[in-house]
Amino acid sequence: MALLITQKCTNCDMCLPECPNEAISVGDDIYIIDPMLCTECVGHYDTPTCQKVCPITNCIKPDPAHQEREEQLWERFVMIHHADKLES
Repeated sequence: MALLITQKCTNCDMCLPECPNEAISVGDDIYIIDPMLCTECVGHYDTPTCQKVCPITNCIKPDPAHQEREEQLWERFVMIHHADKLES
């Protein structure tokens, strides 16, 4: 499932440069994660780097509105990073 940044966010800017899919951006009040780009770092790292670098406990959590299986996250990773190599 995609991840969600909660209202605990202090806009510390730690997560923004860590996302390999560029799924994190500046929102109105806090950083936000685009669920169409978030793969929970599947294809890049063993665990989500945004969660690892966030200094606030439980600030970045699974998004219950975007529950996905690991296979779906792998498919998204391929589409984001390797779509040019897929056969039509």
